[in-house]
Amino acid sequence: MKNTFTLFIFFTMSVIFSQEREKIDGVAAVIGDFVVLESDIEKQYTQLRVSGVSMENVTKCQVFGKLLEDKLYQHHAVQDSIEVNNAEIQSYIDQQVNALAQQIGSIEKLLEYYKKDSEQDLRSEMFELNKNAELAKKMQQAIIEDIEVTPEEVRQFFNSIPEQDRPLFGTELRVSQIVLYPKTTEEERQKVIDRLREFKADVIDNGASFVSKAVLYSEDPGSRTRGGKYSINRRNSPFVKKFNEVAFSLSEGEISDPFEAEYGYFIIYLEKIRGQEYDLRTILLRPKINNKEIEDTRKKLLKIRQRIVDGEISFADAAIEASDEIETRNDGGLLINPETQDYKFELTKMDPELYSQIANLKEGEVSIVYQDQDRFNPIKFKILTVSDRYDEHVADFSKDYLKIQKLALQNKQLKEIEKWQNDKILDTYININDDFGNCEFFSNWLKN
Repeated sequence: MKNTFTLFIFFTMSVIFSQEREKIDGVAAVIGDFVVLESDIEKQYTQLRVSGVSMENVTKCQVFGKLLEDKLYQHHAVQDSIEVNNAEIQSYIDQQVNALAQQIGSIEKLLEYYKKDSEQDLRSEMFELNKNAELAKKMQQAIIEDIEVTPEEVRQFFNSIPEQDRPLFGTELRVSQIVLYPKTTEEERQKVIDRLREFKADVIDNGASFVSKAVLYSEDPGSRTRGGKYSINRRNSPFVKKFNEVAFSLSEGEISDPFEAEYGYFIIYLEKIRGQEYDLRTILLRPKINNKEIEDTRKKLLKIRQRIVDGEISFADAAIEASDEIETRNDGGLLINPETQDYKFELTKMDPELYSQIANLKEGEVSIVYQDQDRFNPIKFKILTVSDRYDEHVADFSKDYLKIQKLALQNKQLKEIEKWQNDKILDTYININDDFGNCEFFSNWLKN
């Protein structure tokens, strides 16, 4: 929601300044093949201010400097033949447009608000913004992708930090959970399979729209508003094995038979193949679950919890034996921190909902049974426990090696980016408008 709000503000300010372009627009700088307009600086500065960023120590010259950096990355990304995935960008724009349209009421109101003649005009502007941002990101990644740090470099980095300036790491802990999903009946499964077969037959035999059926009936909230559309790559598809096997076995224009994957039952329509890229549409249906199955699942988890509390089985062994959550089951229920990709969670940075469920747990204590939901499961039950609590402390080389290693790597990457930027500024055609000659930039944009 925060990203949507920021995007909403950005395009709002874009419209305001585009209406004043004749009065305020001029070329602030040329960097290679790219241009920074004076209105770009104003828009970026205003966007930061209205989105809640403290502007107390931020000048327009600093904002200008950041735009110059972005254009330098974009220019050299093009020079180095770095490519972006247009299909992924378009898919992201679909999400952006849908989110903004929902926020303002409709596509028509969105176009009216942004003074656009057509949805395509809006999408074209958004595509250019997103494409340039992706080019800059990929250029930065290319600069640092081969950088590594040795243990000796990590030690030297840590020792270079004065004791009084060493970072303070907040209280951390490990969290494990056991999750049970209410099961459905064979009868309900068959109903879903038959329904999907009807959809397929209607499209093939009667020319019905697969897109319309996806919008109307699919239970995948992530793709339903896009008519079930996904773009995936053979090399790095995010979907589970069964889904990929079916998707990559289809020919263009073919619709799969119903099949079961991790989140329910699917049919896939393969729209287009572009090399390694597959444009497809899906319809997901999930069998209904009755109240008895829900209550039976809750009681089952209560019994598992009691066995753990009574010492009959460890939490980890119970997770391996009984949990329905594939992602955590084999690790004894341990959750992976999405920010750090390890098992430790810092309390002050934890998801608020998760924090509320474990904040008062003592180490080794088991929570009550919680009813929860996720993107694909409207009802699930879980219990949690906390282990290995680490109190707030000043960075310790041996205990916090992985965190210090990450900081050392980031420091080395920043130095490499700074070196690359300084070299490229000297090698690239850059012309700064004289009106900005008094700016004090962090980098040598004026080539003094």
